[in-house]
Amino acid sequence: MYSVQRGHYFARRTNRFWPAFSRSRLSAPARRALRVERLEPVHDAALLAFGIGFTDVVKRATARADEVSAPEFAAGVAALLAKLEALRPGVACFHGMMGYRPFHAAHWPSAPKPELGLQLVRIGQTRLFVVPNPSPANAHATPAGQTAWYDRLADETGSSAL
Repeated sequence: MYSVQRGHYFARRTNRFWPAFSRSRLSAPARRALRVERLEPVHDAALLAFGIGFTDVVKRATARADEVSAPEFAAGVAALLAKLEALRPGVACFHGMMGYRPFHAAHWPSAPKPELGLQLVRIGQTRLFVVPNPSPANAHATPAGQTAWYDRLADETGSSAL
């Protein structure tokens, strides 16, 4: 809700996305071009020029994922699939297994259980990648560990040059 009010992804100061992402090789071209050491929520739209965009499975702000009904989630999955099929990004990255698992189950109910990292399934030519949720509520992911996941994503996208 806070991020929606601010108009930027991962806008809450305690969210670890921007610090972890800013230390990653994935963000290096954007940081250089924008002449900043650390990217901030205000840079989210500027990242499109570097092939990095943000979206959601369900485009409605909620305080908790359980506030999304099954029909609303199904509609969000269909809309996201259409968006990915139309835009054909090389990689689509999901933040957190809690968000990715229902998406995976809705689209590939008989596929193997997903794990963090590169997925065995694709949407057309788009590879799917899952990183830990950068929320401070995710005690399993450290900031350094989160950065390492973005570095792995850089390796997958070919954006690993410093």
